[in-house]
Amino acid sequence: MSVQGVGEGSWITSYTVADASTNEVLMEVDFAAGRNYTYAPILGGSEIVVTFTVNVFTTGSGNLKIATAMDHSAIVTDRYWELASSGYDLGSSFNPNSASTEFNWAKGTFTMKCYGKTKAVSGPSRLVLVQLASSTGDVLDNIQPVIITAAVDEFTKIYNQQNAKLQSLVASGVAAGYTQMFSNVLNQAVSLANKGYVSDAVALLNSIPSSGEPMPSTMEVIMLPVMGIAVAGLVVFAFLFLRARGKNSYTQLVIEDQIRDLEGLTLRAAKVDRAMASNLDSVKERLKSIVGM
Repeated sequence: MSVQGVGEGSWITSYTVADASTNEVLMEVDFAAGRNYTYAPILGGSEIVVTFTVNVFTTGSGNLKIATAMDHSAIVTDRYWELASSGYDLGSSFNPNSASTEFNWAKGTFTMKCYGKTKAVSGPSRLVLVQLASSTGDVLDNIQPVIITAAVDEFTKIYNQQNAKLQSLVASGVAAGYTQMFSNVLNQAVSLANKGYVSDAVALLNSIPSSGEPMPSTMEVIMLPVMGIAVAGLVVFAFLFLRARGKNSYTQLVIEDQIRDLEGLTLRAAKVDRAMASNLDSVKERLKSIVGM
């Protein structure tokens, strides 16, 4: 999901979002210069400061309205809004310590800061950091990026690490069967995360073996146990997931896919080592018992 704001830049011409505790810049957007950079995600429940420039390019009747959906900052406790430039008269209606306030509708340009704490979220969702509206309430422009949870941030970091490792394994010539299994696990983790099971997706990513990747020249008898370890990790994950959430139709389909993969591996192993084939068949039967096949 994109994390850029949905404003068009006609009124709010540029903005940055920074962590209020560390001053780390999280986002930087300048519509005129064509810059739109996201350096780090904005987390739910975090303290941020939004610095934005407004170009009031025409004079209108009444006042302009500005608002934020953020909670009051616990760091900057005496205000939401702070004028960061000179030369623009906000007028007597402007209240810097109100989440929603008005100011003079006069032609000109000014830069302002908005301090606040983002809402706690259960999944990726948009939050209005700044909204500019006319005197009648028509929205003129806004800054509305996606806010994510710490769990989503953790998943993204681990997924990127594992995906980079997969690309490295492919480039170094690791056995295609192993990299295909690796890729399948990554895809399943993404599907779980997209359905809201982020913690379970993280657990699945962490179940990928950290070493023991076989090269193509290695005998198949060496490759199969490593792949079996990956499947065994899925067995543990599936058991914990189903025990915690009940039999989930999506998860059952995932496990059934793994059972079919195991059946193929078992047949190949039987040609090399009957004991190994028996072990893989045991893993397959454990998976079947979990999903009630």
